[in-house]
Amino acid sequence: MKTFSIAIHGGAGTLLKGQMTAEKEAAYKSALQDALDAGYAVLAEKGSSIDAVETAVKVLEDSPLFNAGKGSVFTAEGTHEMDAAIMEGKELKAGAVSLITGIKNPVSLARDVLEKSEHVFLAGEGAMRFAEQNTYKIEPSEYFYDELRYQQWQDLKGSDAFQLDHSVKKDSKFGTVGAVACDAFGTIAAATSTGGMTNKKWGRVGDSPMIGAGNYANNKTCAVSCTGSGEFFIRGVVAYDVSCLMEYKGLSLAEAASEVIQHRILKLGGDGGLIAVDAQGNIAMPFNTEGMYRGFRKSTEEGGIMIYKQ
Repeated sequence: MKTFSIAIHGGAGTLLKGQMTAEKEAAYKSALQDALDAGYAVLAEKGSSIDAVETAVKVLEDSPLFNAGKGSVFTAEGTHEMDAAIMEGKELKAGAVSLITGIKNPVSLARDVLEKSEHVFLAGEGAMRFAEQNTYKIEPSEYFYDELRYQQWQDLKGSDAFQLDHSVKKDSKFGTVGAVACDAFGTIAAATSTGGMTNKKWGRVGDSPMIGAGNYANNKTCAVSCTGSGEFFIRGVVAYDVSCLMEYKGLSLAEAASEVIQHRILKLGGDGGLIAVDAQGNIAMPFNTEGMYRGFRKSTEEGGIMIYKQ
């Protein structure tokens, strides 16, 4: 049987050791471990990589600690607009949703776009109609309310400022969540979910739901989930750039991921990180910020949960 593996992330940014209480750090590690265990359990039962990444991301979406699902940040209008994407590497099938509200698990709606529609990307009102057709429950706004998120919004409310979740200093919740996996059959998949940026206007969409920018999977190369300054990740087509370096330049997963995060995205002025896996079960988790909530596990290696630079 081939090596199977999974990696997860809960955002990258200003994560300085000593800024977080021991209790809060323990809470983050516990939530990440729950997601990692849930995704790994799918793989251990010879489940598919796409089931594994969806399962892991749903656990993170259900936690108020991360900027996705339940923990999504507030928009300029005081609402929550969420984005998600999912892709499998065997047939390059993908699904994505953007600017959706009231959906508990956006990653599952993205999966339904992949499987139950003839499209890849649905947004806004149309995505919500698709959700209703597929009998999704629309959660009340109270479900998504979080006091810290609300205070982050109050600090910016009424101004033209917006805040990338990962750039907030001190005692903040961090961001976008994602998972990548390689199953026992050598098929890889990636999923990413986010609540966007605090006080965002005009229907802003980041890289998370964009196939090739924040999320990508191809069995020939790699599966990638990104987190960071979305506008720069879109301009750098980051997830696909890692795949291209492997396919056309022959770089290893670690070399390609490092080149994109430590050099290419920095030249554009962006920061953040990514997690990636290839069809041999290798994992890469580079980031150019102080920290990134992350974890991994392989059938051949116990792995673990990490926050800061090792």
